[in-house]
Amino acid sequence: MSDTIHDIVERLGYLGVALLVALENVLPPIPSEAVLPLAGFIAGRGEASLLGMIGAATAGSVVGAWLLYGISALVGPLRLRAFVLRHHRWLRIEGRHIDRAELWFAHRGAIVVLVGRCVPLLRSLVSVPAGFHRMPIGLFTLYTGIGSFVWNSALIGAGALLGDQWERVGEVVGVLQSAVIVVLALVAAALLWRYWLRPRLTGDANPEGGD
Repeated sequence: MSDTIHDIVERLGYLGVALLVALENVLPPIPSEAVLPLAGFIAGRGEASLLGMIGAATAGSVVGAWLLYGISALVGPLRLRAFVLRHHRWLRIEGRHIDRAELWFAHRGAIVVLVGRCVPLLRSLVSVPAGFHRMPIGLFTLYTGIGSFVWNSALIGAGALLGDQWERVGEVVGVLQSAVIVVLALVAAALLWRYWLRPRLTGDANPEGGD
C-alpha cells in the first residue's frame, strides 16, 4: 500500500494527493498519515509547492466528505427513524433518542464537523451525521474545508520539516488514534451499560419512561 501511494504522489503530484485524500475519506485502508507527510516531503524537496499540496489535499478532503454526506443524506432521517423504530427492541433505541440526537446536532453540528475533521478516525465519520441531518451543504462545505485545511497543513507541514524522516508523522498519528479508540470504547461501554445491560439487570425495559 505504501509503495503504491508513493508512486501515485510522485507521478501525479497535486492530482494524486487530491485523489488519494478523497479516497481516504471513504476507504479507511488509505490513511492520511501515509499521504500527507509524503506530500510535504516532496514539497520540501522543491518538487512541488507546499501551499499547492495543502490546497490539493483540502480539495480532496471536501470531495470525499461530499460523497459520504450524499450517501447519508439519501438514507435520510425518515429512513433512519423507520429502521430504528422497526428494530428498537434489540437496538435499545427509541424515537425520543433520535429526537434528542437531532436536536443536539442541530445546535452543535458546526463544531462537530469543524473539530471532527481534525480528529483521527472521526475525520470521515462526521460526514455521516451531517448527511443524516441534512446540514446545509454550504455550511458543511465551509466547516469541512476549514477543519481539513488545519489537519492537512499540520501533516503536510510536518512532512516538509522532517524531510527524510517524514514517516515519523505516522507514529504520532498512531498514538492519537489509539487514544481516540480508547475514548470511543469507553463511550460505547457506557452506552451499552445504559441502554442494554442495566435495563436487563433491573428488569426495566424502558429506563427513561415512554415517548
